[in-house]
Amino acid sequence: MRKKCLCLLLAVLLCLPLAGCHGSQQRAAFTVPETLDTSRNYEITFWAKNDTNKRQTDIYRQAIEEFQQLYPNITVTLRLYTDYGDIYNDVITNISTGTTPNVCITYPDHIATYLTGDNVVVPLDDLFTDSRYGLGGSEVLFDSPTQEEMVPQFLEECRLNGHTYAVPYMRSTEACYVNKDMVEALGYTLPETLTWDFIWEVSEAAAATLGEDGIYAINGQEVLIPFIYKSTDNMMIQMLQQLQAGYSTDSGEIQLFNDTTEDLLLGIASHTASGAFSTFKISGYPANFLNAGQCIFAIDSTAGATWMGTNAPLVDIDEGEIVDFETQVMTVPQFDPDHPQMISQGPSICIFNKEDPQEVLASWLFTQYLLTDSVQIAYSQTEGYVPVTTRAQENPAYQDYLSRAGEDDDTYYQVKIDAAQLLLENLDNTFTTPVFNGSASLRDAAGQLIEDVTKSVRRHQEVNADTIQQLYTDTQALYHLDSVTATGGGKQDLGPLPGTAVALLAVLAVAWILIFLYLFLSWRRRRLKSHQK
Repeated sequence: MRKKCLCLLLAVLLCLPLAGCHGSQQRAAFTVPETLDTSRNYEITFWAKNDTNKRQTDIYRQAIEEFQQLYPNITVTLRLYTDYGDIYNDVITNISTGTTPNVCITYPDHIATYLTGDNVVVPLDDLFTDSRYGLGGSEVLFDSPTQEEMVPQFLEECRLNGHTYAVPYMRSTEACYVNKDMVEALGYTLPETLTWDFIWEVSEAAAATLGEDGIYAINGQEVLIPFIYKSTDNMMIQMLQQLQAGYSTDSGEIQLFNDTTEDLLLGIASHTASGAFSTFKISGYPANFLNAGQCIFAIDSTAGATWMGTNAPLVDIDEGEIVDFETQVMTVPQFDPDHPQMISQGPSICIFNKEDPQEVLASWLFTQYLLTDSVQIAYSQTEGYVPVTTRAQENPAYQDYLSRAGEDDDTYYQVKIDAAQLLLENLDNTFTTPVFNGSASLRDAAGQLIEDVTKSVRRHQEVNADTIQQLYTDTQALYHLDSVTATGGGKQDLGPLPGTAVALLAVLAVAWILIFLYLFLSWRRRRLKSHQK
């Protein structure tokens, strides 16, 4: 009997490690507590990204300090990242161990993957409308915005599977930063709205100024890349949207690999071959080429405006390399200038579920504080972001900030404020892509198509319809989009198990076999003895 008990105890102990295996953490769905227990202390972690911009870090720290003065029993620990991809990877890793942060700056595409675990991310619908602790709630100790004061286009981006799993934090779009002087030197006049035909024509004309001496006549330098795109995923997505061509459906059907995409890639290959086009991943940061007079059209986020232009407050090149030119901030090129289409993007905030609902409520209160006017306005002034609430946008302090464009080359840097105004004036022209488990991979694949075609041309490899079809096949396999298509973006696991987890499971399987074999042999011996008697 004692041996039997020991075996059962061993079996239980061997089962315990399974609780930490990949994606196996289970938690009950979150329910909003009736009240915040202020007699207890809470420690919450906040993972955020800053663009190596000290002002953004200072704003986070100031917000935490002010929040903790209001809620001295809630301690917020800030962890900073320089890349959203690193946040995403760390969250995925920590989901499997149940050690996710409490609050996280992220993107809806990433949240869709987090949701593959049960009750990992807190749906915010009930928190929004809670009369005591919801948006504008009676028990919130600061002036929280109401749900009606959230910009609806921005809030809609945070809805997945019929629920809201995040709140927008900041919003941006893409802009084309143009060296107006060089455009005019080539004999062109900038139109009211840029078109793809105009950009390609001017870029080809600039590339054609290369002389036999290896110097470009248009800028007097050995280096010129007329058109550089920072995020090629956005480039492909916006092109397809403007042409009303397939990218994906809300249910997760992949439509990217179509004939229109092929035509676009063949055109990009042609302009790459002439020296008119390149990408950030291949050639480098567009702002560096623009500021050195080596680029005419640099497309980047409005959030990168402080790096663009002769007098940019943030630069990565030597001051002696910067040339003097007039920077024009324009919408991304369009196929139909009468009906412009531009992507809406920017960081959102999600809250991770925990065993203690009080801890989740504390996290929600801090998240709300990041939506207050003081935080929203201060952060938007660091880059070409715009606040996500109508209250902050209409705040006299923010309107005063916008009206002072050009007063200096720091807080009121003209290009930065022009970039913010660009989005504010085009809110109704922005769009978002469907979000589902696998949409982040699809986005990466869209950019990879352009990157691979551009690389092939620069390596003097042939690009034609056949090679693009092979590229489609390779890209689908690389990003596992065949499985996403098959499931319609449905629930999937979090990827292959780590090698250590596989080894652990193998050991556990062998242990179980040995346990049952021992029990069986013991039972058999007892039966034989009983028959012999």
